[in-house]
Amino acid sequence: MNFLKALRVESTNTGVSTGAKWIQSTGEIIDSYSPVDGKKIGSVISADKISYEAAIKKAEEAFTAWRLMPAPKRGEIVRQIGEALRANKESLGKLVSYEMGKSLQEGYGEVQEMIDICDFAVGLSRQLHGFTMHSERPGHRMYEQYHPLGIVGIISAFNFPVAVWSWNAMLALVCGDVCVWKPSEKTPLCGVACQHIIADVFTKNNIPEGVCGLIIGGRDVGEWMAADTRIPLLSATGSTRMGKAVGATVGARLGRALLELGGNNAIIISKEADIDIAILGSLFGTVGTAGQRCTSTRRLIIQDEIYETVKTKLVGAYKQLRIGDPLDQKNHVGPLIDKEAVQLYLGSIEKCKAEGGNFIVEGGQLTGAGYESGCYVKPCIAEAQPGYKIVQQETFAPILYLLKYKTLDEAIAIQNEVPQGLSSSIMTLNLREAEQFLSHAGSDCGIANVNIGTSGAEIGGAFGGEKETGGGRESGSDAWKAYMRRQTNTINFSTSLPLAQGIKFDV
Repeated sequence: MNFLKALRVESTNTGVSTGAKWIQSTGEIIDSYSPVDGKKIGSVISADKISYEAAIKKAEEAFTAWRLMPAPKRGEIVRQIGEALRANKESLGKLVSYEMGKSLQEGYGEVQEMIDICDFAVGLSRQLHGFTMHSERPGHRMYEQYHPLGIVGIISAFNFPVAVWSWNAMLALVCGDVCVWKPSEKTPLCGVACQHIIADVFTKNNIPEGVCGLIIGGRDVGEWMAADTRIPLLSATGSTRMGKAVGATVGARLGRALLELGGNNAIIISKEADIDIAILGSLFGTVGTAGQRCTSTRRLIIQDEIYETVKTKLVGAYKQLRIGDPLDQKNHVGPLIDKEAVQLYLGSIEKCKAEGGNFIVEGGQLTGAGYESGCYVKPCIAEAQPGYKIVQQETFAPILYLLKYKTLDEAIAIQNEVPQGLSSSIMTLNLREAEQFLSHAGSDCGIANVNIGTSGAEIGGAFGGEKETGGGRESGSDAWKAYMRRQTNTINFSTSLPLAQGIKFDV
């Protein structure tokens, strides 16, 4: 495939890199199969302990030089990374689509997010502001400033195999940190491709090896990173189960963990809503990326007076969905990531039926021509009750639960009663309803939208959620502060030394 050749992805790839240099390893072979057609794309040799140590040591060495480069000059390197991504957008977007299974439009869109965060980080490189305040002591000045932390570890998930890495890495780089990245072992070739792209930029600018490293591997590599005291900040994206393990290990060594975990996102549809907008937002939120976004819509909480109308329109919309090869832009829904995900999807359907759920759009696995990989499923809709155990859980697949409500207070309570707290939305043209949803008594999620769906967050805002979603914030706003350490400075330019609490010494 031409896009693999353009990205220098080979049949067998080394999985540990410090930049332009690739470190040999005796680790296990990870084979990458496309969920699109079931074909093997390539293999990666995962990290062993020796190659892991070499990569971390090189990152430590690089930090001593990288942190001293002025932030705007670090921003210039990130600007060039953005330009390199623009030049490789088509090839990288196709690889994302083919290795992960999302639609080609979404693959291109994910690379565009990388480009956008580079642009954001370039501007940020001139805005790493501290604060100045008045001292209570005469002849003194106080201020706060931010310093880089050191090595930032990044563990990313398969569903956004490149974008989430860039959210962390580009901000960390302009902050003066160095990075080591463990991409998902389900999409390792996307990591290899990105490393080739950024290595060219680093080489052209004589940037030291180790500023941005790659360490591909399975759970063992993630455990090494979580326990490694040389990594002061570990950003991890994945399941709540994984996040709890990472958080406990990092917390035990008093490190910092930036966690982006599960979501069980809901859209409240009021009788005051624009129904057409509500249907469109719900449809994309549910079936986009085959329901494999952490912001995917899992629950529709619909006011009882319009419940039947919304249900009928939604069923009609689902009949128009085209499921198939995501590289064919005529298709709306691609495959799940692998056969294990298909089994989890099928298991959730059975659990919902066992609890009394009524499927108004039936699910199931697709077979036959075009579905040879065994990873294609039907997006489905079930009428359910908020108290169902399966409704309280996140299934990474296109299953949508319909729930009824009478009052807005009831709808908000239903939305907030799940353990997760990532993204939320209300569809209403009623100003009072919208403001209540956004108030202290409203949504308890990190993201709360009005008249748009739960998916499609912009990089300009901080991204993340509460409760079992982990509490981390990435991307825009002031999320950059997570990648730096804060320091308070006091300067005495007087001819005396006032002591704290009025204490005096005769000298």
